[in-house]
Amino acid sequence: MSRSAYANISLWHETAGDSWEPRPALTGDIEVDVAIVGAGYTGLWTAYYLAEARPELRIAVLEAEVAGFGASGRNGGWCSALFPASLDKVAAGSSREAALAQDRAMRATVDEVIRVAAAEGIEADIAKGGTVTVARTAAQLDRARQEVEHARSWGLGDGELTLLDRAGAEQRLAAIGTLGATYTPDCASIHPAKLVRGLARAVEARGVTIYEQTRVTAIEPHRVLTEPRLDGTGVVTADVVVRATEGYTPTLSGLERELIPVRSLIIATEPLTDLVWSSIGLEERETFSDGRHLLIYGQRTADDRLVFGGRGAPYSFGSKITHEDASDLRTHRRLLAALIEMFPAVRGHKVTHRWGGVLGIPRDWHASVGYDPASGLAHAGGYVGDGVATTNLAGRTLRDLVLGTDSDLTALPWVGHVSPRWEPEPLRWLGVNAGLSAMTAADAEESATGRSSFLARAVAPLVGGH
Repeated sequence: MSRSAYANISLWHETAGDSWEPRPALTGDIEVDVAIVGAGYTGLWTAYYLAEARPELRIAVLEAEVAGFGASGRNGGWCSALFPASLDKVAAGSSREAALAQDRAMRATVDEVIRVAAAEGIEADIAKGGTVTVARTAAQLDRARQEVEHARSWGLGDGELTLLDRAGAEQRLAAIGTLGATYTPDCASIHPAKLVRGLARAVEARGVTIYEQTRVTAIEPHRVLTEPRLDGTGVVTADVVVRATEGYTPTLSGLERELIPVRSLIIATEPLTDLVWSSIGLEERETFSDGRHLLIYGQRTADDRLVFGGRGAPYSFGSKITHEDASDLRTHRRLLAALIEMFPAVRGHKVTHRWGGVLGIPRDWHASVGYDPASGLAHAGGYVGDGVATTNLAGRTLRDLVLGTDSDLTALPWVGHVSPRWEPEPLRWLGVNAGLSAMTAADAEESATGRSSFLARAVAPLVGGH
């Protein structure tokens, strides 16, 4: 792809204020101490913390396109404390104390991302306004109450999650039909491409080499194989190889069923007037969602656009990844309809950008990080779309694992977690798309009946719920 093509992927890419001229590719065989596959958040945070701790390490980051090409540069811009697996699920594989430690680590990570951005002079339009999740049906309000009660059973108070009545909810987000909401302060809205591009510059300043347009085909113990080039074979030998490929993991040999790539699509409006924003809210640039089953998410950007995204695009057979999301007009029209239904004041305002990308989902919806000293293989991923902060925690944890440092981070319960593999095709294509359809039907059922959907409860175990 050309520099102009990279710059036009999304609103974030277009407004990153950075050149998208690709860095030089790998042109031959090299030996390094640490080879990192993937120049997204996971790979770059890992490189950052390793280089900070051990400046003498020879670290190479290998990227098929350019830094920030994938989910790290085109997500919804939530730097949140959300972890894809619930406290109950994490505790089931460890302990109550370990699950709470994981939760505390995630909350602290939001502030760590903000700290590093400030320290490195990365202007990523960060505003820690928290997240408001509005309830717009009786069933959604009931789930919001249950969520807060569940948090209390874990010892979490209003400082972590609070229930808002209608008036309190509308002070933050005046979505049509709001009955109440939950609110957590542990989230910051960000400009994701500014963050990832700034992070790439920060790791280069610490002596890390980023090879772009260098496609990795296989990861082996102490070795990375890249796509053959006319000017060299491109084999990287390393003491440690870190897989940081998230939704692109199925493109690697032998890892086709490790994660599945599921698309999430986004639209962005033109900058909205103060009058429009006075009818919507988000004065603190809160990120927002609502209580429906098929996830939607949004934020108010620093230049007063409304960015709004959601799931629902079908999963492609064989985990095929395409980059034609901007032309998926049907899904984008559904997003626009949902946006206008929530905020009628947006009607008539121009949608300037449409894009999408893939996120990585493990079979049990449980993120993990791991390292095997014998093979030198390390990995982190499975964020299920909640990766902006989780990748930072992964980078610090991988630093400690690789350097052999026992720490509070290496004791967290996601370290060493092994998710089962996805079913072979056509079973996973049938199952994943059936689950997406079921969630859509469940939302329609709840809107019509006002009661919690039986269908949603039945399908929940298949799509990461309990």
